[in-house]
Amino acid sequence: MITVWGRATSSNVQIVMWALAEIGLECNRIDVGGSFGGTDTRDYLRMNPNKLVPTIQDGDLTLWESAAIVRYLGAKYANASFWPTDPVERARIDQWAEWSKTTFGPTLLTGIFLPLIVTREENRDAKALAAAVTRMQGLAKIIDARLAETAFLGGQHPAFGDCIFGTLLYRYFTLDFDRAETPHLRAYYDRLCARSAYARHAMVSYESMRAK
Repeated sequence: MITVWGRATSSNVQIVMWALAEIGLECNRIDVGGSFGGTDTRDYLRMNPNKLVPTIQDGDLTLWESAAIVRYLGAKYANASFWPTDPVERARIDQWAEWSKTTFGPTLLTGIFLPLIVTREENRDAKALAAAVTRMQGLAKIIDARLAETAFLGGQHPAFGDCIFGTLLYRYFTLDFDRAETPHLRAYYDRLCARSAYARHAMVSYESMRAK
């Protein structure tokens, strides 16, 4: 059985947990990181020198970085709808997965989520937060245009890129900020919410992370 180290409230752990459930793989998840600590122990550092989550172990393989883990799981265990065998089809999904990790995700998580949830109101940089919200509005319109063409990033069924991008949308749609009007992105999110694997692993309350 695959072992996953990482707390359920971590968006990166959620990416992996949703992918495992979507593929139909059982796992044993161990709470590590955040308030649980444990990432600076000698045993954990042997697996992941970055002191971050998630880390997985599958047989003799130990692997970290959530997107790399999802790609590995897809390549080894998933069917062609989740991990396309055609490299062109797979690349078209992968570009959105990379965009999520390099562009959409950092703007949402670092620019908006951390100030609104993890930072006390009196310590927030209001100008930086406003700039992140403006940037997020433009990015949301980019992905909205893509989702006007297809139900999921790769077609009519969720693929590996949906796990990497779609996990972020629970925070995107539940945070209190001025979102752009994006009906196709909203419809996509509603489709994700209807999936039991998404509801179980991505729609996880982050209230425990809120600054007191």
